[in-house]
Amino acid sequence: MLPTVADVLALDTVRRGKPRVVAGGDRLDTRVRWVHVGEVHDIAHLLRGGELVLTTGVALPEEPGSLADYVGELAEVGASGLIVELGRRFVRELPAAVVRAAEEHGLPLVTLARETPFVQITESVHARIIDDQLQELRASEQLHEVFTELSVEGASPGEVLNQVVRFSGRPALLENLAHQVLACDAAGGDTGTVLANWEARSRAVMPSERTAYDAAAGWLVTMVGARGQDWGRLILLCDGPPGPRDIVLAERAATTLALSRLLERHQESLERQAHGTILTGILTHAYADPDEAAARARAVGVPLTGRRLVSAVIRLTSPAGPAPVGAVPAGTALGEQARLGELAEAGAAACREARLPALVGALDQSSVGVLLPLPPRTAAETALGALAERLRAGFVTPFVLAAGSVVESIKDVRRSFLEAEQVAEVAVRQPDGRPFYRLPDLRLRGLLHLLRDDARLQTFAERELGTLLAHDAQRHGDLTRILRVYLDSGRNKAVAAQRAHLSRPAFYDRLRRLERVLDTDLDDVESCLSLHVALLALETFRREGG
Repeated sequence: MLPTVADVLALDTVRRGKPRVVAGGDRLDTRVRWVHVGEVHDIAHLLRGGELVLTTGVALPEEPGSLADYVGELAEVGASGLIVELGRRFVRELPAAVVRAAEEHGLPLVTLARETPFVQITESVHARIIDDQLQELRASEQLHEVFTELSVEGASPGEVLNQVVRFSGRPALLENLAHQVLACDAAGGDTGTVLANWEARSRAVMPSERTAYDAAAGWLVTMVGARGQDWGRLILLCDGPPGPRDIVLAERAATTLALSRLLERHQESLERQAHGTILTGILTHAYADPDEAAARARAVGVPLTGRRLVSAVIRLTSPAGPAPVGAVPAGTALGEQARLGELAEAGAAACREARLPALVGALDQSSVGVLLPLPPRTAAETALGALAERLRAGFVTPFVLAAGSVVESIKDVRRSFLEAEQVAEVAVRQPDGRPFYRLPDLRLRGLLHLLRDDARLQTFAERELGTLLAHDAQRHGDLTRILRVYLDSGRNKAVAAQRAHLSRPAFYDRLRRLERVLDTDLDDVESCLSLHVALLALETFRREGG
């Protein structure tokens, strides 16, 4: 970090000249980028900003107005300060015009009572600047090495935050777009104190840039994810303005977190990896043309063209329990990965036994995906029943098989898989022994629960309710509760007022305040529908966040 004017004045070479601050004493924390020696009065156009100017004043003009202009020009170009050696031009003190101009422009002005070789000052300051830059370069290289290794290893959020704390010494947190904490490292402090009233505090800090420091909260915030696809924020709790190294650290850690989310570490056979790659490509639209996906599937023996397609998800019914609140969610253990790999292999074997060529591969760390091209004149229920029967015969660990809708083309497969994943999420919590599960069992609350980690749903809820939640947090209000009561009452104001234990006039007044805060019409059905869905989503976020 660059030295300040105060740091320069503390150097032995400067102290020997008996420095005295005569103006701009409140600006001694200004950073010094370089030291420039100059005697001419029109030096300002040679500067770029951040220079500390040294002069004896022998070539400065006589007129007080010209002297004031000289100081003003230095301040205008961003000079960090002016040091004048007395004895040659100005014997005991500087002209009042110089001091007054420096004070008006906020330019630190220092006099040296003794003759001092300027070369010694420049050498000392420049050595300090270069040493600091070398230290920052070494620190940057160390950050690069550490976080590159974490990226390659697919480190968990907890491991990444641990390194952030090690380098910064400050508490660090990762939150999603609904302001729910995903990981926290309190840097040796009390985690409960760090997380206290977190959602309300976080909502109050909304910087406009991707990386910014909020001085009021003392937070350094940087977005996590790709532009347009952000899914969280990394936050450092600072006890003062962060330095350039802290900003680099936060941004490097955010990049590592984004990359780690993309990495998949499954123990699979090469065939399962190939199938999984094709499935992922279809689901993420990685293939520019559906024909490319069909060609890749055909290359592994699975014909997709001209077939009706049905997606299925197989999920184990005994997943690891949830991590404690505030703790870093543990990654899938090796044993769980091995079981998932066995499940994928068993699913592929069941398809072969049922004479159902299919793409079978792990979708994530908890489920296996199956894309079935249905044989001619074969109903989806028949194929799924045959798959379930053979899979249960060959795999003893409990699981559920969930299916999406039948689609006619590859471009609709993603929708079918999304349905299957939604059904699987609900079925795995309340399995009732059916061979397989379908979408009609799912309703709105379940759907929102299944999509609770989707950044798009979090963004929707924030867009609909963020202003209201911030209003309630700042004023300790209850307008959010009033909105929930009103919508749960079917927008019947009389019933809602009774349920809210308020008189009708008082309740109507709350509704008018709600409309002003939300800038919406609560008599509009579509607006109320959006708000109701957002409230249900918010309940899901908070329930999952503990």
